[in-house]
Amino acid sequence: MSAAHYDVLIVGGGHAGAQAAVALRQEKFDGSIAIVGAEPHPPYERPPLSKEYLSGAKPFDRILIRPERFWAERAVTLLLGETVVAIDPAARSVLTESGVSIGYGELIWATGGEPRRLSCAGHDLKGIHAVRTRADVDRLLDELATAERIVVIGGGYIGLEASAALTKFGKTVTLVEAQDRVLARVAGEPLSRFYEAEHRAHGVTLMLGVGVSCIEGEDQVTGVRLNCGELLPADLVIVGIGIVPAIAPLVEAGAESGNGVIIDAHCRTSLLHVHAIGDCAAHANPYAAGAMIRLESVQNANDQAVTAARDIVGQPVAYDAVPWFWSNQYDLKLQTVGLSAGHDAAVLRGDPATRSFSVVYVRGGRVIAIDAVNAMKDYVQGRALVQAGAVIAPEMLADTSRPLKDLLSA
Repeated sequence: MSAAHYDVLIVGGGHAGAQAAVALRQEKFDGSIAIVGAEPHPPYERPPLSKEYLSGAKPFDRILIRPERFWAERAVTLLLGETVVAIDPAARSVLTESGVSIGYGELIWATGGEPRRLSCAGHDLKGIHAVRTRADVDRLLDELATAERIVVIGGGYIGLEASAALTKFGKTVTLVEAQDRVLARVAGEPLSRFYEAEHRAHGVTLMLGVGVSCIEGEDQVTGVRLNCGELLPADLVIVGIGIVPAIAPLVEAGAESGNGVIIDAHCRTSLLHVHAIGDCAAHANPYAAGAMIRLESVQNANDQAVTAARDIVGQPVAYDAVPWFWSNQYDLKLQTVGLSAGHDAAVLRGDPATRSFSVVYVRGGRVIAIDAVNAMKDYVQGRALVQAGAVIAPEMLADTSRPLKDLLSA
């Protein structure tokens, strides 16, 4: 079955795909644009799913990226409830799961990723949930009323944010992390230990340095068996162990890939007329010492969307945005600028006991990242230090009497 042809076809209805359409119109692109989205909803924000949406603080209409009428007003066609399963780069067309063929002039791949699933015995029992889509969280909320004992697997941001939200429901929450500390892959030990203490203070039980052997139950989950032999009773399990980039059709069409589809500085894949952006795209990032990485963040999705749009309209500008992230847990706002991976020193700035402090990460003497907890000034002022790769003595970084903005010229 054949459908329409679009000058720009965007596959993926998340932050990256939505921003690509917005950016094209802002760049005065007047051709036809369509967004193919696997979900039945207009583009919406994903970060609130494990925070405000899960806790009930925000209804769905408040997490829409734009009001639904916006897309029609900007002449952006939404093709919702469709999944692209194949690409023919020679014919410049895609095929959807429902058998519809859609032609394109330029293709932007913005599908993000699928939640990484458990592979152990019992991984497919009822009561095991991911937190990636609205449907995921709605199913979780449906079961929450009758669930008292919840096990969260994974001590990254998703697991910690979900744990914080679930404590507000008065549930018994246990978090299991295979590493010896939470946030081990993305932050230094001072930040990890601070958040561990905060979660324990709010009643969350942390099981660190232990893996999952299997999930127990007949049809419905009843417990999580750890590899140390201990059984954690569970009425409901949340799995937050990362994502797998959703790039199979691109790879099958011949796109170069690794940990994601590989793109250049203008978000072009190795396939002609095909860009890729957001969580699924691996790029050489200057803030990761040029390493090929994927960044799972709203900032990256938005900035790469603008980069791809400018390339398509003939005004190419290389992607070089400073990475930034945030996480809300309880009354704590964590803001991060830069990438701390590979740091050789972590300088504590302020006292964690005050619940307002920062951790400054240094590699080879240069500032590469800052984690700021309830410390907006450090976050805002620290950006310039990260951009400059500033060389500043650790004792100066630790001195809270000196604003970070004054250290750049010190």
